Amino acid sequence: MRRLRRIKILATLGPASSDSAMIRKLFEAGADVFRINMSHTPHDKMRELVKTIRNVESSYGRPIGILVDLQGPKLRLGSFANGPIQLNNGSSFVLDSIKEPGDETRVYLPHPEILAALKVGDALLLDDGKVRLICEETVGDRAVTRVVIGGKMSDRKGVSLPDTDLPMSAMTNKDRADLEAACETGIDWVALSFVQRAEDVVEAKRMIRGRAAVMAKIEKPQAIDRLQDILDVSDALMVARGDLGVEMPLERVPSLQKQMTRMARRAGKPVVVATQMLESMISSPVPTRAEVSDVERDVTYRTGVTAQRPDPEATAGDAIAGAARQIAETLDLSAIICWTSSGSTALRVARERPKVPVVAITPSISTGRKLSAVWGVHCVVAEDAKDQDDMVERAGRIAFRDGFAKSGQRVIIVAGVPLGTPGATNMVRIAYVGPSDAEM
Repeated sequence: MRRLRRIKILATLGPASSDSAMIRKLFEAGADVFRINMSHTPHDKMRELVKTIRNVESSYGRPIGILVDLQGPKLRLGSFANGPIQLNNGSSFVLDSIKEPGDETRVYLPHPEILAALKVGDALLLDDGKVRLICEETVGDRAVTRVVIGGKMSDRKGVSLPDTDLPMSAMTNKDRADLEAACETGIDWVALSFVQRAEDVVEAKRMIRGRAAVMAKIEKPQAIDRLQDILDVSDALMVARGDLGVEMPLERVPSLQKQMTRMARRAGKPVVVATQMLESMISSPVPTRAEVSDVERDVTYRTGVTAQRPDPEATAGDAIAGAARQIAETLDLSAIICWTSSGSTALRVARERPKVPVVAITPSISTGRKLSAVWGVHCVVAEDAKDQDDMVERAGRIAFRDGFAKSGQRVIIVAGVPLGTPGATNMVRIAYVGPSDAEM
């Protein structure tokens, strides 16, 4: 199951893609990580999906990552007494805490934290940005707004606040229950929605207690302002382009996407680009021109990757990872083989974006599953090496078996000594793939 690409594919499971046969087809077609959206998935169904994915994983003998995406706070209006209303440009519209159906002049907003945090001049976006309001006055538990962009409004439509820093957690009670159930089931990644600040990620990590890695979804303008702090405490980022495009000018999203992917690379952490990736496949046999720019092959790709290569951190592990990449490319070696228990060695090498393939060998199935989201890393779960000779011999055998090297070719091996010591990347060795590797 060697992939002939470096970018990983994260596939969301839904009603049409939740049985074993379809998950198997998706994995064979290229999915590396499966996403379970907890907005629509009860706990029993989540457990069933995890069990099915694990069964598929065991039949192929290759780690598969599972990401649970928490719903996050859903901010919504109340209802309207006589059905949908029309909000006209320039009219006044009040959001208040009166628990009665609304009309053309007011509506109940069941979120006192919003009414408390709103400031004059703040924008409110309703129904995915179709209607735009500007706050003109706040009095206690009511806000008077002016309609800037009008439109039809109906019950329970969503509310977004691009200018307002809400003093609320990124997790609701539902999210906390979903998170605990997911961690008990043994998933690998948790995508945290509605992240505004680093403290949101820290709160989730306290609950997780090392049982999964945290991917912070960047979908709020407030998160953009604190991006480095959020990245520092997260294990990965997700660029939620659709939600970002609702709460800030669309023309800013492409440059922010590039900024986030480069920041994540410098930090040696995975980054997922999400939302409307080849959306037209639902209804069209060909992609739009804009979509092609997301996925097309580009002859200048390697030049860009090299130009953006960050300087190694001042650690032995990062220096060795950088040296391994340079040696592999200078000597035209077949692959970089990383022995890793925690995954840090493979992350360091992937950060270098080498031309040659990266193979991570780990004794930990949990590490292997997390590495399924990492650029360019082909992960193999195997018993830990007994000593350096065993490490070199088995690295050659695995490289040959999985199609990364032929007999007589050379690979470079990166590891930490003593073996099995997490984070202690301190050894590089060049080795031939010999006849005995080809005979296994």
